[in-house]
Amino acid sequence: MSEVNRCDKINPVKVTCDSTCDLGIDIYNKYNVTVTPLWINIGDKQYKDMLNISPEQLFESVEQTGVLPKTAAVNQEEYYNTFKSFTDKGYDIVHINISSDMSACNQNANAAAKEIGDDRVFVVDSLNLSTGSGHLVVLAAELAKEGKSAAEIKQILDEKRRKLEVSFVIQTLEYLHKGGRCSAVAALGANLLKLRPCIEVIDGKMDVGKKYRGNMQKVLEQYVADRLKGRDDIDTKRIFITHTGVDNEIIAKLKKLILSYQKFGEMIDTVAGGTISSHCGKGTLGILFFRK
Repeated sequence: MSEVNRCDKINPVKVTCDSTCDLGIDIYNKYNVTVTPLWINIGDKQYKDMLNISPEQLFESVEQTGVLPKTAAVNQEEYYNTFKSFTDKGYDIVHINISSDMSACNQNANAAAKEIGDDRVFVVDSLNLSTGSGHLVVLAAELAKEGKSAAEIKQILDEKRRKLEVSFVIQTLEYLHKGGRCSAVAALGANLLKLRPCIEVIDGKMDVGKKYRGNMQKVLEQYVADRLKGRDDIDTKRIFITHTGVDNEIIAKLKKLILSYQKFGEMIDTVAGGTISSHCGKGTLGILFFRK
């Protein structure tokens, strides 16, 4: 950075993200992050993710009706209004979105940013989902607190997103089937065989990894071992355990198991919001962390 640039005034940075980052209200408050909620449509009713529908209500609706909710991206106007409310107060913005391959959120956020000015609003395509994106949100907030500029933070996040390791084990294929992401034959076969596929996020897209079989608790224990045991390439600063309604006793056992393989400095348990839950269904769990 040149001497001239060092003397330039750096605007304070406001971090925003969409609701698929799944960090939970306590973490958003802790890091002073503003969330733009996606839309969840059930029948003729429309809800805002995190605000007026919970994953429990969503699962109950699916059980009662057999109809899967539909999700919709945050639109350009909503992004513009959120961004403008902070740039008018002198902030520059770093905004983190779910992968552009999974939603129109990133496209809409970029369009809104162009209206305001690309030198004021910096949109980051996380190439990820859930607390994979959430990792970048927390990192952005930490960097903003250190006094980094919005442009510097975006550059760091664009590099760090490639080091994220994100995966989930799906308990049931019912939701993927209802959402058109899995054939009826595949769903039936998997359910009969008690197969629990591991979904991995690679280059912004979801792919099927290892297929586990059997009791979900045992499957999760094997999944954690496969992801963590014997590795020396993991950044152990922080790990997220993110799930959709997994029993607290199982979570407690998995936390002990995780620490037996890797000594993470911070281990955060979060529950996925309505958007992610509507696509993966109840009982899904993933561990998400950075590689070195």
